[in-house]
Amino acid sequence: MKLISFVVPSYNASKYLDKVIPSLLVGGDEVEIIIVNDGSKDNTLEIAKNYEKENSNVIVIDKENGGHGSTINEAIKVANGLYFKCVDADDWLDKDALLSLLERIKADIENKKSPDLYLTNFVYENISKNKQDVWSLKKYFKVGEVLSWKDIKPFNVKDFLMMHMFVYKLDILKQSKLSLPLHTFYVDNLYVYKPLYYVNTICYLDLNLYRYYVGRNDQSVSFEQVDLKYDHQLRVFEEASLYYTKEDLLKLNKPHYKEMIRAYFTILWLTQYYCLLGKRKGKYKEYKAVLREFKKENPSFYSLIHRNFGYFMYSLLLPILKKALVNIGYHFVIKKTSWN
Repeated sequence: MKLISFVVPSYNASKYLDKVIPSLLVGGDEVEIIIVNDGSKDNTLEIAKNYEKENSNVIVIDKENGGHGSTINEAIKVANGLYFKCVDADDWLDKDALLSLLERIKADIENKKSPDLYLTNFVYENISKNKQDVWSLKKYFKVGEVLSWKDIKPFNVKDFLMMHMFVYKLDILKQSKLSLPLHTFYVDNLYVYKPLYYVNTICYLDLNLYRYYVGRNDQSVSFEQVDLKYDHQLRVFEEASLYYTKEDLLKLNKPHYKEMIRAYFTILWLTQYYCLLGKRKGKYKEYKAVLREFKKENPSFYSLIHRNFGYFMYSLLLPILKKALVNIGYHFVIKKTSWN
């Protein structure tokens, strides 16, 4: 049995594959590596095929360009691992941390305590500045223990779950019927939000597993790209707003319910950031149009969100004050993560 299926979404990734794939091959026959060539125009496919030829645990999917979400969708269809993790082609995993994770998964299988979700730390790797920043939420967990939502401490407002931390059980992704939108950036928060509804048990491991390469001008999280691709985040916001109703969420226990609301607000606040900052005009009007559609299509959830005290107070601010508040938040995140 494969313990983890890794998907490596790859678009024009020829200069990165020789770093990311060896970092996964460390797992040997206990892992499955699914390289999805998303219509690359360079020699990504050739490099991927060479890895497939030389390694029995590497699978290559060659498809027309459909965007990051489409590669995850395709990988889920063919994955055979007990767990599933996405590793972008320009990032990599720490080899020792991966081996430790695999040992822990085997121990939990033997003890019949396999959680629905493993969470780990990840590291922002700003190579141009020779700077590393660890994103860790271990203070909220009993590290190394399989927990229910009731066992987890409430998060502070500045801390939130991010995709690079996640090692989902494959069955959870399938149960959630996750299907990410095509030709859309910023789907990582949908990957966190939708399956999280079905997660009942979590284990946090203090491992600096995922290495997230940041600080490049061509990244989707650079200020220029955020201003250019704001409509992608609007698409993500619109999709998330229709996933669950108020009635769906009220079926969860209170801590689980609260974390689902927090995960949704992460998407909401990011959408504010994308639509309020930058030079492109008309973005906020488009956001308001999406809100009107949200109210029409999912009225109970819309009402729940807009009665949240923090959001209600924020909604009373003039647009110029909203923009100032979002700008402060943006610079806080940049300082914390070294994105740009």
